[in-house]
Amino acid sequence: MSFGDPNNPYGPPQPPQGQPGYPPQQPPQGQPGYGYPQGAPQQPPAYGYPQGQPGYPQAQPGYPGYPGGNMMPLEMPGLMKTARVFLFILAGFQILFGVITGVFVGAAQDVSNGVGAGDDTDALAGLGFLVAGLLVALGALSIFLGVKFKNGGSGIRITTIVYASLMILGGIGNIVSGENGSATFGGLISLAIAGIILASMVNSAASAWFNRPRY
Repeated sequence: MSFGDPNNPYGPPQPPQGQPGYPPQQPPQGQPGYGYPQGAPQQPPAYGYPQGQPGYPQAQPGYPGYPGGNMMPLEMPGLMKTARVFLFILAGFQILFGVITGVFVGAAQDVSNGVGAGDDTDALAGLGFLVAGLLVALGALSIFLGVKFKNGGSGIRITTIVYASLMILGGIGNIVSGENGSATFGGLISLAIAGIILASMVNSAASAWFNRPRY
C-alpha cells in the first residue's frame, strides 16, 4: 500500500484539482471571503447634522434681519420721501411767516407807542407775537420730524400722524372761514400737504420702516 498513490482511498486527502484546460476559479473581486468584514465600516452621520463630513455642520446662509445676514437695509418708501420734502418746504414757510409776523407786529406796536396808544394795543401785540412764536415753533417741529424720518422709531410716526391731523383740521377751518379769500387758498394748500403727510404715515410700508431692526 503506497500513500503516494493519488487513487489510494487510505492516503491523505488531496486538494481538489481544477478541470483540465480551465484556470482555477478565483473568488469574485469586490466580495470579501466568508467571515471577513466588508471593508472599513461606514460611520453614520452625526445626529442633527446634514450629510457630508460627519461631525461638522454645513455653513448656513444668514437670516434676514439678524446680524451677519445677507438682507440689505430697507429703503425709505417713496411716499415717505415726498412727505419728508413737504415737511421741509412747510417748515420754510412757517419760519418765514413767523418772522414776518413778528416783525410786522413789532413795527405796529412801535407806531402805536409813538402816538400814545401803546397801552391799548399791548394785548393785540402780545397775541401777534404769540402767533409768530407758534409759527416758528411749528417750523422747527417740521424740520425735526423730517430729519428723524431717516432713523426715528414709532414715536416719530405717531407724532407725525397727530401733527398732520391737526394741520388738516386747521386747513378745513381756514377753508370754512376764508370766504373764498387768501385764507381759503392757504387752507387748501395746507390741507393737501397735510393729507400727503398723513397718508405716508398710515400705511404698512411706513410701519415696516419705523419698526425695522437697527444694529
